[in-house]
Amino acid sequence: MSHGRLKIQAARFGLLAALLSAGSCAGTVDVKQALQVTDVGTGWFDAGIQDGKNKLVPNFSFRLRNTSDQDLSAISLNVVFKFADNGDVHDEVFKQRVRFDNKQTELITIRSTVGFKGDPPQTRLDMLQNSFFRDVDAVILVRQPAAQWVELHRVRLERKLLTQ
Repeated sequence: MSHGRLKIQAARFGLLAALLSAGSCAGTVDVKQALQVTDVGTGWFDAGIQDGKNKLVPNFSFRLRNTSDQDLSAISLNVVFKFADNGDVHDEVFKQRVRFDNKQTELITIRSTVGFKGDPPQTRLDMLQNSFFRDVDAVILVRQPAAQWVELHRVRLERKLLTQ
């Protein structure tokens, strides 16, 4: 390859690198302002009997509405279930990409696999009323590519039994 061709190749590569970096550094949207959480539902899902014990797991459903004129199709989502008494993480569920249709998501249901078990004859409702039962908060964190996680919404799960 001649010296002239090498210069042209280097210039093309430099231009491509500049275009890619400019695209990746495009202004990020203030997701806390651009997204609205709607149709929130919380409770404890009846996960059946495991190891001979009734099991309940945190359940959180919601929709996201894009109230801005920006494209938010590359939003990632992390829902963290935290113990209300001390803030320790109980479990978390990550979604790589959230899809919007007409600026709103379908109903998103996040269900933990980690929960509480109760020995028979304790019923699931008894478990929710037990003085040792620990309340849990659901925290929605969102982020755009190459941006930091932002807390969008926090809610205490109702002590309500869900079967669906």
